Amino acid sequence: MSLTLTTRMSLGLAAVISVSWLASLIILLRLDLHGLPWWALAGAILVRTQLQTGLFIIGHDAMHRILWPNQRRLNDSVGMAALALYAALPYQICRANHQLHHKAPATDEDPDFPSALHPGILSWYRQFMAGYLNAAQMAVLLGVWILFALTFSAMTPTAALNVLTFCTVPLLLSSLQLFIFGTYLPHRGQRAPGRQLHPLSLDLPTWLSLIACFHFGYHQEHHDNPVLCWFELPAARARTGKLAITR
Repeated sequence: MSLTLTTRMSLGLAAVISVSWLASLIILLRLDLHGLPWWALAGAILVRTQLQTGLFIIGHDAMHRILWPNQRRLNDSVGMAALALYAALPYQICRANHQLHHKAPATDEDPDFPSALHPGILSWYRQFMAGYLNAAQMAVLLGVWILFALTFSAMTPTAALNVLTFCTVPLLLSSLQLFIFGTYLPHRGQRAPGRQLHPLSLDLPTWLSLIACFHFGYHQEHHDNPVLCWFELPAARARTGKLAITR
């Protein structure tokens, strides 16, 4: 089975993110947090948050069927696994909602856009999260976290705190990361007076765009070219002439 260079890179990066997410989970849930320096704890949380967001990015590319373009069933299976690990998200429902978002962004049909005409950031975030997480999914997450705490309690006295610190907190921070850089900042002007017609791209250098949210901030390029993988967006942004690839 012949794969293009882009597909090999897409699958390779997905594998690196997924393996790193799993390895960091196992290592950090076994860690005794007593006496751990604050900077090491903060660094571990930030790494876990970035890897958590990476899982959603894998699922996002799968929803566009660009993760593994010539193998739709395998593409969807990888996406389904990534979203399940991210937050027990149902792949097919997320894909249908995301298609609506691209079809009619910032309209009443857009499930990612708030129903209020001039929403505050907190009310928008609450509605955004309600569209992705329901009570059943929260029950699954809670059950998995309890299972983790019980499993690792024999290895470390801080097992429950580890789960809260390295599972719950990174998921919360990741949801904020995706919302702010992938939804709120790019789309917030599309219902304002004299509203913009297209999503905005954030004026970030490539390295910061990667850290901010895997280049989700290059949002106009994504909407204009939804067949591009996340790591192809900086080149698309550079071609617009608005931002150099590096500064």
